[in-house]
Amino acid sequence: MGHRAKVLTAVLLGALAGCQRATDPVARGREYFHAFGCVRCHAIGAAGAHYGPDLSYIGFRKTAAWLDLWLGNPHAWKGHTVMPNLHLPESVRKDLVAFLAEQKGEAFARDGKPWEVPALAKDPVKRGETIFLHAGCTGCHGIAGVGGNPNNNVVGGEIPSLRGVRDRYNAEELVEKIRLGSIPGAANPRQPAPMVRMPEWGKVLLPAEMKALASYLVTLDPVQGKGKKGSAEDF
Repeated sequence: MGHRAKVLTAVLLGALAGCQRATDPVARGREYFHAFGCVRCHAIGAAGAHYGPDLSYIGFRKTAAWLDLWLGNPHAWKGHTVMPNLHLPESVRKDLVAFLAEQKGEAFARDGKPWEVPALAKDPVKRGETIFLHAGCTGCHGIAGVGGNPNNNVVGGEIPSLRGVRDRYNAEELVEKIRLGSIPGAANPRQPAPMVRMPEWGKVLLPAEMKALASYLVTLDPVQGKGKKGSAEDF
């Protein structure tokens, strides 16, 4: 067993010992999330880092089925992800899924929305960029919308880049697209439907927030993003 595997095993065993006392799956999942050190890469609300996507809305933007698949083996979904495969026991994985599936923005109701700070009040583009980060949009579209993250059974096998979105939508159309979300069509109707879809952000974001997000997206230069691909920015 290599050093990395030994470290992961030690972390797992320690987390198991400390978390099994809780009786509620969501509570156990929360304890596992912190015991595994997930906050070193991911944020929920005001707590955590942004090396990987923000998870404050992960239960809103990804399904429990996708979360279970991802936590079962991240590299099976995305071969070059830096997310480690912890080889989680099924019971632990299910508890983590239960916890993550509950994350639908409530943490911001407790901690405050980071895009509501006074410094951003008069800068809709920067405010929109902050929403893009903390809403977890990088988890599908990559940093600054460069794209390259996978989806199953879609043409090209990838979630679209947002570079050059201004050439496809005007500002009003883009706000409406964000509000209503999008379900991608299946490349092969005989195969399972795509697991990743754009949720109806109008259910959790205010009209002014969606407008700020659109203001940011239309600034993304298609030339600067050409040839770039998402890397770690997928959960």
